[in-house]
Amino acid sequence: MTTLFTSDHEWLRIEGDVATVGITDYAQQQLGDVVFVDLPKAGRTLKKAEAAAVVESVKAASDVYAPISGEVLEVNEELSSEPALVNSDAEGKAWFFKIKIADRNELGGLMDEAAYKAHTA
Repeated sequence: MTTLFTSDHEWLRIEGDVATVGITDYAQQQLGDVVFVDLPKAGRTLKKAEAAAVVESVKAASDVYAPISGEVLEVNEELSSEPALVNSDAEGKAWFFKIKIADRNELGGLMDEAAYKAHTA
């Protein structure tokens, strides 16, 4: 399992040809208390960098972008009833969606954990 990060503060946990996507702990700290999450529908095909989801906090609403292209296989329904999970476990239980990787070459532009930490420092 490999975890990669985007400059827009999304993380991807890659297992085989599926990537689980969420926002980073850094992103949730910037947002503050999350009150609503709007997820893409399973079956939707996303293009890399396309707005895929929306996170609303007491401070602002922010788009969550597709870090890679592919088909949404599953969404985390638990976030609909418990959006505060994003604040308590952003890089774990509060994953947003799982996407089938359409083009592994798109993973090349993403950061590993060390590069992401340097990006947010």
